[in-house]
Amino acid sequence: MSYVFNPAPVVLLPIVGASERFPVRRVFCVGRNYAAHAIEMGDDPTRDEPFFFCKDRECVVPVDLNQSVSIAYPSATQQLEYEAELVVALSQGGSDFTLEQAKAAVYGYAVGIDLTRRDLQSAAKAKGRPWDAGKAFDQSAPISAIVPQSIWAPSPESVISLSVDGIEKQNSTLSCLIWSVPELIVKLSQQFSLAPGDVILTGTPENVGPVVAGETMMVTVAGLGSIQVTIN
Repeated sequence: MSYVFNPAPVVLLPIVGASERFPVRRVFCVGRNYAAHAIEMGDDPTRDEPFFFCKDRECVVPVDLNQSVSIAYPSATQQLEYEAELVVALSQGGSDFTLEQAKAAVYGYAVGIDLTRRDLQSAAKAKGRPWDAGKAFDQSAPISAIVPQSIWAPSPESVISLSVDGIEKQNSTLSCLIWSVPELIVKLSQQFSLAPGDVILTGTPENVGPVVAGETMMVTVAGLGSIQVTIN
């Protein structure tokens, strides 16, 4: 078979303890899944169902756990913001999962950042327009190597934190998730047919904020690991 042009390369994430790589299919993100962040962004966390948006898989920047990477400050924005995330990687697909099926679909976990062009997102939201440009831009999803769930699984006490140049900005625990990982997968599977290779950014704690060129973010999920991302 020939092509008009060469197909885009597969986006691969390393796997801790394995020589294989995890091929990324789709990147789902969950909006406002920590109560304090929902309030911070003007929502009522006791009322809303989870909502989802997507990034292209080409947005993913693979980073080995406990390593660093540099990315460029994105175009068309004056307000780049960080959002620390626990990432879930799926190795089974399907629709309308039960909780047990959702748990079985998880291959492993990773550390991630949902970078956001907040000014573009806010302007689009104010006009009732889609806000893909605020989220799905180049290098907007640094994600660490995946740790299989046979090695590590989250607990409610697991701490997720983010610092900028050594100053802590975000700190919470997974007990503050409004919707747990299995519940998110169930809800997502009711709206999309999931497949192996899908990854889910599960939401960010409160205190999202700006990052500028020259600064370094470090995101840590206790027991899982960390990544460092420098903005050039």
